[in-house]
Amino acid sequence: MSTDLWLRELGVDDGGTSGEPAFTGLAERHRRELHVHCYRILGSFEDAEDAVQETFLRAWRRRETFAGRSSMRAWLYRIATNTCLDLLAKRRPEPASGGEVRWLQPYPDRLLDEVPAGAADEPEAVAVARETIELAYLVAVQHLAPRSRAVLILRDVLGWPAKDVADLLGDSVNSVNSALQRARAGMRDHLPAERQEWAGDNGDAATRELVRRYTEASVATDVDSLATLLRDDVRFAMPPTPGLTVGRDAVVSNWLEDGFESMSRMRAVLTSANRQPAVAFYLWNEPEGAYLPLTVDVLRISGGTITEIVTFSDERFAQFDLPARLPAGTHE
Repeated sequence: MSTDLWLRELGVDDGGTSGEPAFTGLAERHRRELHVHCYRILGSFEDAEDAVQETFLRAWRRRETFAGRSSMRAWLYRIATNTCLDLLAKRRPEPASGGEVRWLQPYPDRLLDEVPAGAADEPEAVAVARETIELAYLVAVQHLAPRSRAVLILRDVLGWPAKDVADLLGDSVNSVNSALQRARAGMRDHLPAERQEWAGDNGDAATRELVRRYTEASVATDVDSLATLLRDDVRFAMPPTPGLTVGRDAVVSNWLEDGFESMSRMRAVLTSANRQPAVAFYLWNEPEGAYLPLTVDVLRISGGTITEIVTFSDERFAQFDLPARLPAGTHE
């Protein structure tokens, strides 16, 4: 379809705003998958929201450039990718020397479920979609240079041909292929040593039982029981607070120093984020007469033990559609 015909069908061939609702309606169909794409590049849920809004604004302003040579979806992905690169060029945050990513935010599974399935119905595509949204993957991506991130995600996650990626970035196919090899090498440096250590089935019975035990021990502030669930080299982070704690003894000491054992009267609600099990904790607030949001712990589990805990603040509860409070007498 020619650009003129496409614009006329939307009622925007006069360059005015009469067709904006129709245009927005078409673009909105792709909002969630574009948001996930931007999230993979940026590592922040909120920054991804800003990027998608900017993408739609740019798309509307540049609507005449859509010549129908590709799908509207591909055209929007191009704009979204360049929007993310522009945002990174302005800010360019760098992961701390210890490896933690302070701007990292979780992505609730309830929102990931809104992404259209399409080709992702295939088992291999399902595995890629799951593995490339897990927090370990997101953290590793943040260690790559911006253009390398884009190349990696466009090629390995979205499956774009090298020529299309080169056209998007205004680069050569050889440069794209070289960037992809560098990105893959960088990912190997920052991901757990073996793939099976960071990609697993979070829905199996053993995992559910481990999450149950973790939840019960946490609510009981039973540090000794919690310690038995952690792998020797477990990693703990609490973005945006700086610091990455590695090792069971160090993590337990960290909890004790922060007064975890004195946090009586907690409740928990199970949830999930980044295709990983998660637990939302509430703490009793006497003046309010209710349990109020405390933290969300996102767990990585491998080989029957917890290998990573990333704790996020109560500000994330609304995104998970979690209750704003739990009444007295509530049980986990």
